[in-house]
Amino acid sequence: MIRVEGLVHRYGDTVAVDGVDLAIDDGECVIVAGANGSGKTTLVRHFNGLLDPDEGTVSVNGRSVADDLVAARTAVAMVFQRPEDQLVAATIGADVAFGPENLGLDRDEIDRRVSESLGAVNLDGREDERVDALSGGEVERLAIAGALAMRPDHLVLDEPFTGLDEPARRSVLARLRDLRAEGTSLVVVTHDLRDVAELADRVVVLADGDVALDAAPDEAADRLPDLDVRPPC
Repeated sequence: MIRVEGLVHRYGDTVAVDGVDLAIDDGECVIVAGANGSGKTTLVRHFNGLLDPDEGTVSVNGRSVADDLVAARTAVAMVFQRPEDQLVAATIGADVAFGPENLGLDRDEIDRRVSESLGAVNLDGREDERVDALSGGEVERLAIAGALAMRPDHLVLDEPFTGLDEPARRSVLARLRDLRAEGTSLVVVTHDLRDVAELADRVVVLADGDVALDAAPDEAADRLPDLDVRPPC
């Protein structure tokens, strides 16, 4: 479980997240939505300690993120809005291996995770290809593979469909369906619910840094336009 209590984060004099309380259960799929500047990305970057709260606490699987960053970053993997910013190696295989290598795993286990994760996003057999030759959709899938190789309990994706063409969107969405069925907790940050509403248990909408709505997708649909969120239909 990811638990957020009284979370406040400021950028100078600007309050980006203002007293948020939120819990995400194991195996749950939660959409975090809201208009630009509502605090979505700032909120989720606290889940694995990429940002530190000015006030409040964040815990993952019962352990404080501040007290154990390694445990938090093992349990919570994140795919950024610009996934190319998190690629760290020249080739596909080396990039996916980077995270498991930093966990100190043996070579056989690393190779197994790389193979399984690339297969999950239809990039298997391409370990030696250069990442700078990939399309936008392939970069997104590679970033997801790198996250999957960490075997996280929770996967956070920040605007995962931005800039993808239709085949790439379908491929990413299919993998998210598989992860959902496998019991991985998903947190999808978006301002457009059309792609992911079918997967979600809950929609959490932020406005001015606080939770304005927390409901099942069908219950939330009528209120979404008033909160500058595009509804699923």
